[in-house]
Amino acid sequence: MQRSFTLISLATSATAAVLLSACASAPTRFYTLADTAAPTAAAAASIPTGQTFIEVAPVSVPERLARPQIVVRTDATRVDILEQDRWSAPFNNELRDALASGVANRLGAVDVTRGGRPNNQPVYRIVVELRQLDAVKGGKVDATFGWTITRSDNSSSAVCRLSVVEPASGLGVDGVVQGMQRAVGNAADAIAADVTALRAGKTGVCSR
Repeated sequence: MQRSFTLISLATSATAAVLLSACASAPTRFYTLADTAAPTAAAAASIPTGQTFIEVAPVSVPERLARPQIVVRTDATRVDILEQDRWSAPFNNELRDALASGVANRLGAVDVTRGGRPNNQPVYRIVVELRQLDAVKGGKVDATFGWTITRSDNSSSAVCRLSVVEPASGLGVDGVVQGMQRAVGNAADAIAADVTALRAGKTGVCSR
């Protein structure tokens, strides 16, 4: 009886060790929303003359997304939080950084969000809200952004909205991330165009 107990104990311990080893070997993958693509020739041609200064506020996102883990929708009532697939920072921070760098690159602008705000120079303050984001592996990324741009020296402003759908097919989580990157790139394009319009004196008008 004692021997049987010992064998069962050893078998149980061995099974637990295998399970622990399997868990320990599962790598955590980290992703970024940053778009490394250079601005297109058309975008470069639209950059206004003179230096542009922008300030991008923290981005408001739905509560379920404000975490480091990537969140995907599986059906109409369920989402999955992917523990092994994460953003390089909490999603709201990752999104703000991607939008700020994207808009700055498209405009040749200086992002003064973290300091260095110039004296006697207008700053375009950009407040973005991610109103909705659903991502489906092997499906699509469906996002809606809203934003306000306010010029610091005369309070002229524009209030805008963009809905975008991008494919996320064929590559699992990689496909979802690439779809999100394209959606954020579309938002950065639109915000940059709205800053340009505001610089030209077109207040309250979105570029679309």
